[in-house]
Amino acid sequence: MKTSDFYYDLPEELIAQDPLLDRASSRLLVLDKETGETQHHVFREIAGYLEPGDCLVINDTKVIPARLIGAKEETGAKIEVLLLKRGADDVWETLVKPGRKAKPGTRISFGNGILKGEVTDVVEEGNRLIRFEYDGIFEEILDRLGQMPLPPYITHQLEDKDRYNTVYAAHSGSAAAPTAGLHFTPELLREIEEKGVDIARVTLHVGLGTFRPVKVDDVENHHMHSEFYMISEEAAEKVNRAKDTGKRVICVGTTSCRTIESAADANGRLKACSGWTDIFIYPGYRFQILDALITNFHLPESTLIMLVSALAGKDHVLSAYREAVKERYRFFSFGDAMFIK
Repeated sequence: MKTSDFYYDLPEELIAQDPLLDRASSRLLVLDKETGETQHHVFREIAGYLEPGDCLVINDTKVIPARLIGAKEETGAKIEVLLLKRGADDVWETLVKPGRKAKPGTRISFGNGILKGEVTDVVEEGNRLIRFEYDGIFEEILDRLGQMPLPPYITHQLEDKDRYNTVYAAHSGSAAAPTAGLHFTPELLREIEEKGVDIARVTLHVGLGTFRPVKVDDVENHHMHSEFYMISEEAAEKVNRAKDTGKRVICVGTTSCRTIESAADANGRLKACSGWTDIFIYPGYRFQILDALITNFHLPESTLIMLVSALAGKDHVLSAYREAVKERYRFFSFGDAMFIK
């Protein structure tokens, strides 16, 4: 299976640069995974596709303003730091640009010294470990100095940081948003719950690996980066109840999907747990729990388009994508949505 098998042509002007004012007004392409048939709707109509007893799984991770612009204390040269993983004793694994200016021992100042950091080591793929120094609460300083780590294909500035988080974001730790959830409003979630749909909250802290291109020709040789996830007893019970009663488990986003599939046992049951997952889902994968998926439109040749192809079939997915291009749908993080049923 070749990476090039998952390519499609996308005009650059269809890459959404800004979120819509009304989250639920995005367009919704509904794809039948068995037949390949498609329908066109508005996202707020998604409740009409959910049935009492279904379980909707959402990822309640929260994106932190992880992009920091600082200066080397020695020379004043500009340096950009992206926070990836938090370790002990205020040490973070980071992505630094330009990396050649960030050798171990390099000291960096942010916000005129409100926050300072020292590079302590170089690790996998050239990432840097930085130990931070500050007075006060780190999260408050980060909220004051940091910027949202928008994907590289978004070139516009984000006016409101909250628009790169879901309305149900709760647990800070992501470097990227679970973007399928950006379409939901509190009113839409209430409508879904009032219909008798269970909403199960899981957490997966999304890493930048979600944007990294697949650089190998053979899909099976691609290595996924690991991400931390948590599943509560309550969430596991809701998912298992849906399966036990013959109802559907519908994930909001590929991150929710990867979370429950990582934690599923051999009998397709979910248990409360936490840990790291590097699960890579591509055609040929047999889903243990997932029945349907709400998702955005993904980059050509990405691991995400491979995941949706595992669910609905590559030919059906690429045909639906070509139709979305023809119909001028908006693509990627701030774009429109797809429901694979």
